[in-house]
Amino acid sequence: MSVSRAARYCRCGARLARDNSAGTCGPCGRRTRNTLVGAPEVPPGFWQTDELLDALAARHMGRVIHAYRRNPWHGRPLSQGVVAGWVGIDQTQLSRMETGAPSQDLSKLIQWARVLRIPARLLWFAVPGAPPSAHCAGLPGPSAADAEGVDEVNRRELLRLVSMTGALLAVPPLDEQVDFERLEHAGTTGRLDLTAAAEYDRLNARLWQVFSRSKSKQLALPVVRKQLGVLTTALRQPQTSAVRRQLCVAAADLFQLCGEIFFDSDQYTDAAQCYALAAGVGKEAEAFDLWACAMTRHAFIGVYERQFDQAAPLLEGAAALARRGDPDLSTRHWVAAVQAQTHAGLGDLAACERALATAEEVSALDGQVRSSGWLRFEGSRLPEERGACYVELGRPDLAEATLSDALYRDISPRRRGSVLTDLATIGVQRRDTHQLVTYGSAALDVARQTGSAGYVGRKLAVLRPRLAPFRADTHVRHLEQEIARLKAVPA
Repeated sequence: MSVSRAARYCRCGARLARDNSAGTCGPCGRRTRNTLVGAPEVPPGFWQTDELLDALAARHMGRVIHAYRRNPWHGRPLSQGVVAGWVGIDQTQLSRMETGAPSQDLSKLIQWARVLRIPARLLWFAVPGAPPSAHCAGLPGPSAADAEGVDEVNRRELLRLVSMTGALLAVPPLDEQVDFERLEHAGTTGRLDLTAAAEYDRLNARLWQVFSRSKSKQLALPVVRKQLGVLTTALRQPQTSAVRRQLCVAAADLFQLCGEIFFDSDQYTDAAQCYALAAGVGKEAEAFDLWACAMTRHAFIGVYERQFDQAAPLLEGAAALARRGDPDLSTRHWVAAVQAQTHAGLGDLAACERALATAEEVSALDGQVRSSGWLRFEGSRLPEERGACYVELGRPDLAEATLSDALYRDISPRRRGSVLTDLATIGVQRRDTHQLVTYGSAALDVARQTGSAGYVGRKLAVLRPRLAPFRADTHVRHLEQEIARLKAVPA
């Protein structure tokens, strides 16, 4: 039988149906989808390449991961971002692991061995649950203490301290150094000049860096509270109007950071109070961009709690303020991005796409767009936000390609968890239980690994009631139970 010249083939050689628009056959499509969220099942011969065997012999897990990603079996090398997402870290951290000194952290070695499904007989350490003889002959095994593991409570406390210390050490020096002597002198006298007051802005910038780099955002709260106390003391003293305005700007900035910490911890009432204070102080300082950002954050609580009709008027006010702000800042574009989510929640596709078009104009701004501190919108999140809007609108045909592409990018674990949850929701909309369970389980893993039970867990909690029609599937029931357990864990 002759084959038409118009026939198309998958990369595996299988002929594609005429109505197949994906470019891959069903099995290859499922394999690609699964690889986005976890290591695939590989044949025994996968581990016999020279590069992998050399890396295993060198006892260097980073080199093992590098060789794993480049294995010809994959067809094309896996990106660092995809593989990093399997364990809830980012691309930069994996890059350091691959090129740095070999890790001696047994818990991390065990985690990677399990994630990559490395045969126990090839490892230089024992994996709990594997037979003792399975580990490499002639290599020293772990101590009894390592094999038994440390007390989980102590382990979590240690990781918390490590996270805090690591975040503080990871903060790079700013272009302008903080003049601590000037601040100390101002603190003793209670009176500030404009130069001393400006130091608070640089301190705030460092605190935002600590917040953004911490896996558990509440770790930044004690330092933020201390800085707020210093600001409050300064505001109690008689100051010139110029200095007072500068202090108000610093306070509006810091109140928003406090709100972000509470929001991440699922404490929305406290977050709303902080945002409202930030808006009030920003108004007093006539800092229109700060004021607009505070109102946008306040409105986003309504978006997050699906109270879109309450968020809309706040965002209209924020948009009006942003038009009075600095045209070189991306404030108005960020407001538009949140408005797009509101329009999607209200079911207005046309208004949603108009708002997204306004948000995408951020790419036309001159110079370097601000991407840290109280305004962190430079457009990198727009693909995943566009996909989330289409999911909200019930348009999986528009959403899936955008969201799948986002998983291949170097995004933070929390953002990855959000994208995975949206892809699981598409599974619900398409009544595809395989997609639902694959992506939902991966999002659940991200929430556990990053401590984002507030952010990713909230999205999973919204997904959970939608699983009811699929409870006949045992995998869906298990996913529903695990989401319920995650929600019960305090943030």
